[in-house]
Amino acid sequence: MNAETMMGTELRGLRRRRPEIAGVVLAGMDGLLISSDLPTTDATHLAALAAASFGLGHRMATTVRRGEFHESVVHTAAGCVVTYPAGQDALLTLVAEPGADLVALREEARGVVHRAGAALAARHRPTLPMQRHDPHAPLAVRTPMATLPSRRPPRDPHITWRRPPM
Repeated sequence: MNAETMMGTELRGLRRRRPEIAGVVLAGMDGLLISSDLPTTDATHLAALAAASFGLGHRMATTVRRGEFHESVVHTAAGCVVTYPAGQDALLTLVAEPGADLVALREEARGVVHRAGAALAARHRPTLPMQRHDPHAPLAVRTPMATLPSRRPPRDPHITWRRPPM
């Protein structure tokens, strides 16, 4: 089973086990949508907002020096939105109905976060070993920049027009 299928199965399973969850989004740290069970437009926006929320929470945790960031909770009049980091590459965001038991929800989400983070890390892991370059090899072999000219062509003295400043 590939990572995308596994993550979709995890998200659907979480919603089946926890009926107070109205929606689930798995997003990259860059705010791009990985997987969700919300309408695409809402999921895309929520993925971007989750990344921004994580960035603020992580910065706040770093500033007050109280350990690493664990979760972000936004309480609203109609429930709450909780964001958890999922490994090094992703964020799990839950949209919960009013009256949701956040402690029980946290325990359930931690299992999904652990499995999703591991699946994403495995997906991003390189399959081929990194090739080591010989430091004594000719420059053209070590870098593609070696084929560029070493200096600029001379400027034409007949061109008098210059771009206006912006």
